[in-house]
Amino acid sequence: MTFGRSGAASVVLNVGGARYSLSRELLKDFPLRRVSRLHGCRSERDVLEVCDDYDRERNEYFFDRHSEAFGFILLYVRGHGKLRFAPRMCELSFYNEMIYWGLEGAHLEYCCQRRLDDRMSDTYTFYSADEPGALGRDEARPGGADAAHSRRWLERMRRTFEEPTSSLAAQILASVSVIFVIVSMVVLCASTLPDWRAAAADNRSLDDRSRIIEAICIGWFTAECIVRFIVSKNKCEFVKRPLNIIDLLAITPYYISVLMTVFTGENSQLQRAGVTLRVLRMMRIFWVIKLARHFIGLQTLGLTLKRCYREMVMLLVFICVAMAIFSALSQLLEHGLDLETSNKDFASIPAACWWVIISMTTVGYGDMYPITMPGRILGGVCVVSGIVLLALPITFIYHSFVQCYHELKFRSARYSRSVSAEFLN
Repeated sequence: MTFGRSGAASVVLNVGGARYSLSRELLKDFPLRRVSRLHGCRSERDVLEVCDDYDRERNEYFFDRHSEAFGFILLYVRGHGKLRFAPRMCELSFYNEMIYWGLEGAHLEYCCQRRLDDRMSDTYTFYSADEPGALGRDEARPGGADAAHSRRWLERMRRTFEEPTSSLAAQILASVSVIFVIVSMVVLCASTLPDWRAAAADNRSLDDRSRIIEAICIGWFTAECIVRFIVSKNKCEFVKRPLNIIDLLAITPYYISVLMTVFTGENSQLQRAGVTLRVLRMMRIFWVIKLARHFIGLQTLGLTLKRCYREMVMLLVFICVAMAIFSALSQLLEHGLDLETSNKDFASIPAACWWVIISMTTVGYGDMYPITMPGRILGGVCVVSGIVLLALPITFIYHSFVQCYHELKFRSARYSRSVSAEFLN
């Protein structure tokens, strides 16, 4: 810490009359963003931008905030239980305290998140998680007015392209993007129909129209991706995001096919006969995943898979272990004991694995089945075991799905309220 009474080993936080003593080392990496900012203050002016008052003699920082709410927040960041609302305190006031200290609504328990969401919906309240004084401090610096205006414009552009519910322009842009995705998918599916291919072979203009539509869609997706990259805050983080990687995988095959046309001089019919180019054309199906930017259901699915990867791995291990056991036993009972009346479908353990997996998942295609009495008994045990094993981790995945859906719905509701205010203004 570069400002404060020299030689002091600790600092004192006075929040609404409640005093807390913290060491300087703990202050540096403190979980609350506003408190940790005190460590980097170099002057009294910097300190007063973080807190309300400062006593140099006692090395004490004053915060005119709710003391009971800070006590609950402090217990949470120290790892003592879950974050819930303080008793006899308004949900909106407590959430305002959370934003002030650097927390978000996602840190609340699920039941409290629902209470806060209902309360904000009833009162049409919108809180921004951005720090309120950031733009003001930029404007106070020399030449900071232009920097603040540029920062505000970039933030508005970023939200327009990244958050479909953040403004009316964002909603229009998202609708246009969805239309382009649907059109490109319809053209892709229609191009695989035998009648379409026969008509395209006889009528050259039909094939040209489809290629023009494809080029327009690719041009829109490319422009959208480039603009989002330019206005992004962190370029490296932008490249690492899964949805952006999918966008790149969906756009790149088109340009590869165009380059191959330029350099090889082959016409489109010869190109489509190549296996490589047919695979590249089919990679356009990734455009469907672009809809996850605009639909909360697909976002919930992706976030649930990300948070429940341990449960998914556990489910996969359960299935693999059961498949190994039941496939070995079924191969033995159906083929290994009596070679004269053996079931040819169970000639090997890998072949029996297919029967086990469709039985455990209760699909039952009927292409192979046991014919001996011990094999049928084993099949019944296999089906029941599959139901039980699949049901065990599904409960955790379901609860995570509900929580993820509520979090995304809550964030979307906040932006929707800002859209309503923009429309009224």
